[in-house]
Amino acid sequence: MVSQKIFIAIAGNIGTGKTTLTQMLSRRFGWTPHFECVAENPYLADFYKDMGRWSFPLQVFFLNHRFSAHQQVTMGTDSAIQDRSIYEDANIFARNLYEQGNMEERDYQNYLQLYKTMVGFLNPPDLVIYLKKSLPKLKERITLRGRDYEKGIPDEYLVNLNRYYDDWMLNYDQGKKLIIPSDDLDFLHNPKDFDKICTMVLSALDQRDLFLDPVPNATH
Repeated sequence: MVSQKIFIAIAGNIGTGKTTLTQMLSRRFGWTPHFECVAENPYLADFYKDMGRWSFPLQVFFLNHRFSAHQQVTMGTDSAIQDRSIYEDANIFARNLYEQGNMEERDYQNYLQLYKTMVGFLNPPDLVIYLKKSLPKLKERITLRGRDYEKGIPDEYLVNLNRYYDDWMLNYDQGKKLIIPSDDLDFLHNPKDFDKICTMVLSALDQRDLFLDPVPNATH
């Protein structure tokens, strides 16, 4: 029986496949999944129609949700995997909204102070996995999943997010990180691609020996 727990966060732009990979890794290794709150988010559809109006309440909603999920993981006894981390909220999404003029200075500074206070109570994940994907592939996946409110996302918005993700990962020093270029990976439909990712994840973990044997009856 595993006596140590693992906390992994999967980071990445809109449409990189974070939720799918979270589901698959949780099944493979028996990690408890924590998903991003999308369907229950009361601001998301309005945000994509008017980013300037809804950026601050949207970011506060996500911050609160991810803080709660992060606390559940660190206070619990089970290994867990989280679909997007609290660190992305401030370092990528809020930053992008502010620098593109879609969040006022006072709201941004208020948000950052709240974020810094909250993360001061948190222990970082053992590993952050960054799924990196190019703009054409992001647009392809966003189209495939067919969410109406995502259809009008400007290319510039996605490009800026990619740039901020790269910058954040370059300077990330809270713990271990694993960058996975995923344009040519189809881990959902190709078992070899998924096995490749599993090997990369295990190799990045200090406690990898605890997880070399798949969970009984686990499937791809």
